[in-house]
Amino acid sequence: MVGRDPAGVWAAPGRVNLIGEHTDYNDGYVLPLALDRRALVAAAPASGPGSTVRSLQQDPEPVRFSAATVSPGDVGGWGAYVAGVVWSLRTAGHPVRDLDLVLDSDVPIGAGLSSSAAVECAVAVALADLTAAAPAAPTATPTAAPAGRPDRTELARLAQRAENRFVGAPTGVMDQMAALHGRAGTLVFLDTRTMAVEHVPLDLAARGLALLVVDTRAPHTLVDGQYAARRADCTAAAADLGVAALRDAVPADLDRIRDPRRRRRARHVVTENARVLDVVATLRAGIDPRAIGPVLTASHLSLREDFEVTVAHLDVAVDAALAAGAHGARMTGGGFGGCVIALVDAPDTGAVATAVAGAFSDRGFAAPQTFTAVPSPGAGRCR
Repeated sequence: MVGRDPAGVWAAPGRVNLIGEHTDYNDGYVLPLALDRRALVAAAPASGPGSTVRSLQQDPEPVRFSAATVSPGDVGGWGAYVAGVVWSLRTAGHPVRDLDLVLDSDVPIGAGLSSSAAVECAVAVALADLTAAAPAAPTATPTAAPAGRPDRTELARLAQRAENRFVGAPTGVMDQMAALHGRAGTLVFLDTRTMAVEHVPLDLAARGLALLVVDTRAPHTLVDGQYAARRADCTAAAADLGVAALRDAVPADLDRIRDPRRRRRARHVVTENARVLDVVATLRAGIDPRAIGPVLTASHLSLREDFEVTVAHLDVAVDAALAAGAHGARMTGGGFGGCVIALVDAPDTGAVATAVAGAFSDRGFAAPQTFTAVPSPGAGRCR
């Protein structure tokens, strides 16, 4: 698309999860918010044969593929997140067409803020808009009859399918649902079993509060064995209990899981679901959000002790934030690196950030990066 104007520009946000970690693939509850940091996709119908994708952050060489035939294994690296969305929509029976795309993003990569889902969802809404009145690309093999235009929840599922089956990351659906259902000033309360969404208001500024995000800059990746291993443990624990998913378990069930590692994993999921419901009830009731601080901290301890997905950078950031006066703090995202969130009094934001930076310096860690998270709109066309 170099040298010509795009048909439009679409955007989708990264996300921060307030609470509800590793519950989404257990049919549980999550409570994320869409960030004001976004992936942008400038798109136009292809000027030549096949689709061409360029990224302003990645390899300057374009990625090329055919919308009609692209399949898992054809495209790797960052381009797989784009090609996978096209494949996912096409094989679900939705029209696709070849496009020229240019990607840009200010969602930090590798920080656990769902930069990949932001790209997927931006591409999904662009493709849905640009193919709404266009004929589907011919396919090499027959697929299901073309379906109607997908709604936001279906787009989220299709983007998740692209990440799971095309990219190879066994993630849940929370990230894509947050990107597509985000609204300014609200959290996205999602029941991942029913896919029901409720928008829960969160106006921290009105209470003199802020949600500080600390990007620890510790390497973070989900396309490795750790995330998949946790998911497998949860599946096995549910089988031990004879339930469809750990969503159906209660604390009294845990002693029936004989394997101690699986029991710890299940205990995290069961207690984390309860913490999500506790936070939602508090916010629905209009209670001062400071009350959720200890719940956030309890989530971190569970992720550290039972789910074992924290690393030293995350634990140091949480401890330093709490010592500096944060009402609560926890890792957010899949773990093994990434970000911490801290609920702080707004005037103390700088002091807490400075305390975390000092603790990192004392341990020889690279300096963290910080910003405040404000619930923002979800994916859509921006121009």
